[in-house]
Amino acid sequence: MKILTFEGRTPTEALKKAKMEIGDEGMLIETKEVRKKALGKEALYEIIIGIDEDMLPSSYKKSQKPLSKQQPIKEESQEILFDLSNAAQQIAKVSRVADDPIAQYMRPVKNEQPVITPREPKELKEIKSEITKLTDKVKIIQNMFWDEKSPNIESKIPSEFAEIYRLASQSGMNREHLDELMSITLEHMPSKMRENSVTVKRYFQTILRKMVPIRREPILNVGSKKVIMLVGPTGVGKTTSIAKLAARYSFLMQKKYKVGLVVLDTYRIGAVEQLMQYARMMKLGIETVVDPPEFTSALDSLRYCDYILIDTMGSSPYDKGKIEKIYECLDANTTEYEVEVVLVMPSSIKYEDLKITYENFSTLGIDSLMFTKLDETMGFGNIFSLGYETKKPISYFSVGQEVPEDLVCASSDFLIECLLNGFNRSKV
Repeated sequence: MKILTFEGRTPTEALKKAKMEIGDEGMLIETKEVRKKALGKEALYEIIIGIDEDMLPSSYKKSQKPLSKQQPIKEESQEILFDLSNAAQQIAKVSRVADDPIAQYMRPVKNEQPVITPREPKELKEIKSEITKLTDKVKIIQNMFWDEKSPNIESKIPSEFAEIYRLASQSGMNREHLDELMSITLEHMPSKMRENSVTVKRYFQTILRKMVPIRREPILNVGSKKVIMLVGPTGVGKTTSIAKLAARYSFLMQKKYKVGLVVLDTYRIGAVEQLMQYARMMKLGIETVVDPPEFTSALDSLRYCDYILIDTMGSSPYDKGKIEKIYECLDANTTEYEVEVVLVMPSSIKYEDLKITYENFSTLGIDSLMFTKLDETMGFGNIFSLGYETKKPISYFSVGQEVPEDLVCASSDFLIECLLNGFNRSKV
C-alpha cells in the first residue's frame, strides 16, 4: 500500500486535491491541522491517504515511498549530490581538499564515534573568502550591462550596487524615487557591508521597508463602528474586493463581526446583482442608494452592523461627473459615522497612470490605498512609488479572484519581496 499526503486550506480542499490526483479509490487514514489560522495566514490541513499501488491511476507520477520504507533525509540526499563545475573542482585542488566539503554531512552515520573536526586552516579561509568575492565580481560584471542609463545622482553608483539598481529599475519604480533611494543607501551603508552582494541587497530592503507606508488592520473596540467606502476606476475589482472584505470581517477574524453593504453603483445592474448574491450567501444586510440624500438613510438602516462596506460606481479617472456624484453622497452624510475612503487600483498599470488616477480621485479625501491583480503583473515598483509619493498607507492587496482567500493584509515585507523577487503565491 502507498501512503500519500495532501494539503489544503481546509480538509475538504485537501480531499479534493487527493481525488484529482488519485481518484476515489484511496482510503482516508488521518486528518490533522498542520497550521492554525492566524492574522494574515490561512489555516493548513493535511490528510493521509492509503491506496493500493495497483489502484493508482497511470496519470499519477509522484514517486512517493511508504512511510515504513522512507529513508532519513541524509541517506536519500546521497543520490542527489551536486555536480561540481570545472572551476569548483580546480578550486578544491588548490585548497587541497580531496573530497567534496559537504560530503561528510551527506553520508549516513552508523554507530560512529563523534569525530572532532580539525580547525580550518587560515589559508583555506582566505581562499574561500576570495572565491566569494570572485563570485560577486562575476555577478557585478553581468549586471553592468544593464539597458538603463547611469542614475542622475551626485555620487556615482559603485559597481557592487549594479544588480540591486537593475532589479529596482526593472520593477517599474519611478526613476527619481530610485535615485533618491540609492543616494540614501550609499550615504548610510557601512563600507564593510558593500563587499558582499547579499548584504547590499539586505540593506537596500531595510531602507525600502522604512519608506513604504502600511496601514495595519484595525481591531474594533466594543461599541465602535467602521464605515469603509471603496472608490476607483472601472474594472479594478471593487465589487469582488467588497465581497472579500465582507467575508473576512464576518467569518475569518477572531471575532465574527456583523457586516452590512451599501451599493452606489446603480448604473451597472450586473454589479448590484453580483453584490446582492454575495449578501444572500453570507446573510448580510444590503442597501442601495440612487440619490445622495438616500445615503444617510442607508447608513442609518445598517447601524446595527460593526462594519459597513460601500461599493461605488466605477468611473474613468477623467470622468469628473461620476466622481462628483460620489462626493455628493459623502457630503450628504449627516450621521456620526466617519467614512474611510479607500482608493482601489490595479497593480498592473504603470506608475504615471496610478499617479493620475490618485490625483483625480483625491478630491474624495483618500485615506488609504488598496491594490488588486498582483497575480497579473511582474513589476511592483509602481506600487512602492505611489505610496512613497503620496504618503498614503496601503491597507490590502488582492492577489486573485477567489473570495475570500485572495485578500492579503498589506505588509512592507510582502511588497518588497514581490518588488525584488516577483510574486510568489506560496509566500502569501
